[in-house]
Amino acid sequence: MNKKYSYIGIAFIILLFGIYTVPKVVDRFKDTDLVKFNKVPDFEFTDQEGKTITNKSYEGKVYVVEFFFSTCPTICPIMNKKMVTIQDDYFGNPNFGIASISITPEIDTPEILKEYAKETGITHKNWHLLTGKSDDVVYALSNKGFKLYVGKGEEEHGGFEHSGLFALVDKEGYIRSRKDEHGNPIMYYRAIKEQIFPDQIKELKEDIKILLNE
Repeated sequence: MNKKYSYIGIAFIILLFGIYTVPKVVDRFKDTDLVKFNKVPDFEFTDQEGKTITNKSYEGKVYVVEFFFSTCPTICPIMNKKMVTIQDDYFGNPNFGIASISITPEIDTPEILKEYAKETGITHKNWHLLTGKSDDVVYALSNKGFKLYVGKGEEEHGGFEHSGLFALVDKEGYIRSRKDEHGNPIMYYRAIKEQIFPDQIKELKEDIKILLNE
């Protein structure tokens, strides 16, 4: 075969490959856009300093939400150990915050939560440990507002059940998340390793940065 035509054929194949793959690459970058879900419902709680904190307290900030309780013997200590690493990564950023909402408000008074904050290493001024007057209000916010299950559980789990997931909220108050490798929104980020699935703290930190720069 004439070398000239051989080179032309190779060049043509490379050109076709480029035309085919460029859109794929572009689509992959488009998939890094974070999906927007429902807006966080209005809430009003008291934090560990006795201050009233509402969803409006987080306006203009990117924040992470979790549901926990201070006497949890299982996943909460692990969750908040990882949350501290998020706090540390964004410690000096006034536009970042965390909302840790207690599912046992009758136990978790502001005084209890203040002591819990000291023991856990919570120092970011925008990390509020929140408690209310009624667990019905918290349950409604978690189960209906965030669609993160909270309920009564086995005694070995502290008497309650809740998810090991973190919710990411943007500056306008909308829940946001990335997509998985199949293009499906994950909605929430795993704080706890589940069977063969690792936690998603690294991904959460990356997506916080994206929202902070929006």
